[in-house]
This record gives sequence, structure tokens and C-alpha cells, in this order.
Amino acid sequence: MTVVEDRPASDDMAVARRAMIDSQLRVSGVNSPGILAAFAAVAREDFVPADRRAVAYMDRAVPLGEGRFLSPALTYGQMLEAAGTTASDSVLVISPNGYLAALAERLASSVTRADTLAAAQGGPYALILIDGAAQVLPESLAALLTDDGRVITGMAERGVTRLAVARKVLGKIAATALGEADFAVLPEFAAPKTWSF
Repeated sequence: MTVVEDRPASDDMAVARRAMIDSQLRVSGVNSPGILAAFAAVAREDFVPADRRAVAYMDRAVPLGEGRFLSPALTYGQMLEAAGTTASDSVLVISPNGYLAALAERLASSVTRADTLAAAQGGPYALILIDGAAQVLPESLAALLTDDGRVITGMAERGVTRLAVARKVLGKIAATALGEADFAVLPEFAAPKTWSF
């Protein structure tokens, strides 16, 4: 059994970061050199409360308080692999914490972060990364995207979250689920409540 006290001390965070890359990302298909370099350069422990630093590199979501989470590194790695980010991309990251945006800044020329979709400004963006799972993608996302722009997010359906890629086509967003992934469901992207027998 692993207990929190057995986790690496702050002096050993670089060792923990390397272990995360080798034992969580590489073995699960996240192998792009640029993405792995971003994970190596960005200190995950800087994006969690001080009392959570010891568990920043565990392979699960880290609670941040107030119903917010730092997703597992593998989730972010899968998102970035699916995004196919290029240096010329302008990226919007919708996230209540700055970790995903800090990773994206290593891959794209321009990165803007907003805590919520409602707070998002600017654009149009070639890529939108949503840090969490949506039950529905609002049509307002299309206005933030370039033609053929893409959205990488989680999609929640019947209690299962999947990594999804959505594209703007003819002014609308169409999503395709890629496979199960570990996302927290975002209230901002909840489906409207309906009544049925």
C-alpha cells in the first residue's frame, strides 16, 4: 500500500515528473517528443494546493477544492496527442487551473486561458482544449473557432467519459468519441434536464 508520506518530497519532484512520463505517459501511447518535453518542463506540483504537492504526480485526478480537479497527466497527454497541435495554432484552453495551458504554451504560438466558456474572449482559435467532460457542446463554441477548427474535450454519456475530437464544419460542431478517458464532468457543459417516464 502506498501512503501519502511515501510520496516524493519537494526535492524529488523532478524524479517524480520523470517517473510520470515513463510510467504513465509513454506506456499508454503518449510518445510525441514535443508533448513529452512539455511534461518534463512544466512542474505539475505548482498547479495544486500546497497540501496536495506530495500527490501531484499520482495517476489519478487531484482534488483542488470547490469541486475542481487537476486531471491525470495521462488525460492531458491524450488530449494533446489528439489535438495534433502545431506551432502556428492559436489555442484557447478552458480550465480552472493553468496546467493544461502551460503544457499547450510549449506546443503552440499563442495560448489563451479562460476559467469558463462564459469568460472566453478573442479568437477565432484553431484549437480549443476543454479541461473536463461535457454532456453537450454549446453552439457558442463554433463562434470561437476558425473554419475547420477543432475542440478536444471529454464527452460524458451515461456515466462514462470519453476523449472526443470535435470539428467545426459548415458553422456547426460535430464530435467523435475516441475512447474512454478520465475526466471530471463540468457543470457548465451539462445537458438540459428533461422529464421522461
